[in-house]
Amino acid sequence: MPNREVMLAKMTRREFREGIEGEKFSTAIVCVGSHEQHSEHLAMEHDIESVVHIAREAARRLYPQVVVVVPMAVGISEHHMHHKGTISARPGGWLSVLFDVVENMVRHGVKNVLIFNGHGGNTLPVMGTIDQMRYSLKYNAPGVNLQFCSYWDLIPRDFLLKHMETDVIPGHAKEFETAIALALFPENVRKEVMPGMEDQDPLLATAEKGRLYVEEAVEQTVEYLKRMMDGQIRMPELKHFP
Repeated sequence: MPNREVMLAKMTRREFREGIEGEKFSTAIVCVGSHEQHSEHLAMEHDIESVVHIAREAARRLYPQVVVVVPMAVGISEHHMHHKGTISARPGGWLSVLFDVVENMVRHGVKNVLIFNGHGGNTLPVMGTIDQMRYSLKYNAPGVNLQFCSYWDLIPRDFLLKHMETDVIPGHAKEFETAIALALFPENVRKEVMPGMEDQDPLLATAEKGRLYVEEAVEQTVEYLKRMMDGQIRMPELKHFP
C-alpha cells in the first residue's frame, strides 16, 4: 500500500479490502472529539485535531496492524453552547452513530476497536452505554474487544506534573491544551489575545512542553494498543441476570 497509509478515509476500497483480507488492520481507532469554544485563543477544532494526530502517529508506529477510522468531529458540548460557534450533538443520536461505526468496522473484520476520546464531555455518555454495545458484540461477534479511553488518561500523571506548572489535566484551553496546540498547530493559537485574558494559565504553555506531552501520549497509546491486541486489555466480564 503506498505511503503506508493508516487513515481509512484516504484508502480505496481495494486497499482496505486487500489489507484486512491479508490480516492487516486487526485493530481500529475511532476518534471522537468536539467542535466547541476553546477560550479566546484556541481554534474550535482543537479536541478532534489533537486526538486524531495522536491516533495517526500511534497507528503509523504499529503499521500495518491499526487503521484510524473517519473521526467524529462534533461531540457532546451542550455545556459550551452559551459561547457562540459551538456545535453540540444530542447524546442519543451521537451515541447511535458512534456505535454504528464500531459495528461497521467489526462487520468488516476488525477484532479490536478503541474509541479514542479528545473531549471531556464525551466521557460520561460513552461510559454509561458502552456495555450495551459490548453485550451486542458478544453475541453477534464473539471475540471482539471494545475499549474506550481519553488520550490524556494514558499519560502518567507524574510525567505531566514534572513538566507542568499547574495541575489542571487536561483542563480546557489551559496550560496543557495550549501547549499541545503550540506544538502541533501553532496557527490555531491567537497569542496576541492571551496576555489580556482573565485566565492566565495558557501563558504557561510552550511548544516544547507540548511536544513532550504529545510524544508521551503517542508512546502510551502504542503500548495500550499492543496490550489490546495481545489480550492483556480485555473487555470486562459482562453480568447476566437469572
